[in-house]
Parts: sequence; structure tokens; C-alpha cells
Amino acid sequence: MDIGASLRTVRKMKGLSQRELAKRAGVTNSTISMIEKNSVSPSVSSLKKVLSGIPMSLVDFFSIEASSECEQKVVYRSDELLNIGTGPLEFKLIGRDYPNRAMSVMSETYPPGSDTGEEMLKHEGEEAAMVVEGRFELTVGDEVYILEAGDSYYFNSELPHRFRNPFDEPCRLVSATTPANF
Repeated sequence: MDIGASLRTVRKMKGLSQRELAKRAGVTNSTISMIEKNSVSPSVSSLKKVLSGIPMSLVDFFSIEASSECEQKVVYRSDELLNIGTGPLEFKLIGRDYPNRAMSVMSETYPPGSDTGEEMLKHEGEEAAMVVEGRFELTVGDEVYILEAGDSYYFNSELPHRFRNPFDEPCRLVSATTPANF
């Protein structure tokens, strides 16, 4: 079993950075990094301490590897999608159980009057999406765009950005972001 890759997969699946997991587990950032790179082989007690920050038991941790080796999930039914949205926003993560995901793919719904907040978002990676229904406002840097069903976007996520729906109808889009932060 590749403990480093498995820990990285579980950490990302839970939406935790190395720093956040280290803080929760009471270990250093370098400990998490070295385990994920397989630079060190953690003792059972060390691994248990790290997993307490997720939280996850050793049994559950080792069961994930066994189940992924037996059968790699291909289809995710609508009732299996994890909603990671906050407030009125709905972000349904597709493929949450996929090991070592390189991207996050989501079905996003913005109800009328909703937005991602006054503060502009900015993070590592790239984002792309296609509007499936409705319309919404996308701000990237100083530019504001109105997108409608069939329109799409693709941009560097390190640019300040914001999403909002000032319209009277819900907007739904399918998006992808790298790296897989969720």
C-alpha cells in the first residue's frame, strides 16, 4: 500500500491542505509532506495521530485502499454527489471517491441574488465551466462578464475572481478546477 498517496487522496477528498491537517493533528507541516512523499514511513501511532486530524480511523484508512483496488467507481449517481456549497450556493462534487484526483468537477447552482461573497477569490490553478441554464455574472480582475446558457469560461485562478447571480432565475453550470482542492 502506498501510504503517502493514500493520505494525500484522503486529505484532498476531505478538502484539507497539508497545513490544516497538520494543525488539526498536532504535527508539523513537514511531517505531513514527508509522509505524502513517502520520505518517511510513519509508525502506527504516528499515522493514527495524523488521521485523527481528518478524523478517520486506521481501519477506515486501510479500507479505502482495499476498496479502490477491488473496483474503481466510474458512475456517480445524482444522490451520491457531495454538496460542498455554503448558504444558498450548491456545489455538487463529482467523483469525490476517485483516487488522486487532478481536478475537481462540480455541478454548481446559484439561486437568484446569490454570490460567492464581496471578497474576490484567488488561488492556485485554473477554472473552466459551461453555463447549462440561466445566466450569471463573472468578475475576473477588473472585467465583469454576463454569461448565459451555452456560454463558457476558462481562466487562471490566481487572478482575483467572483461569481454572482443578480438575476431572477437560478443559474446552473458544470465546472472544473485544478488542482483538486475539494
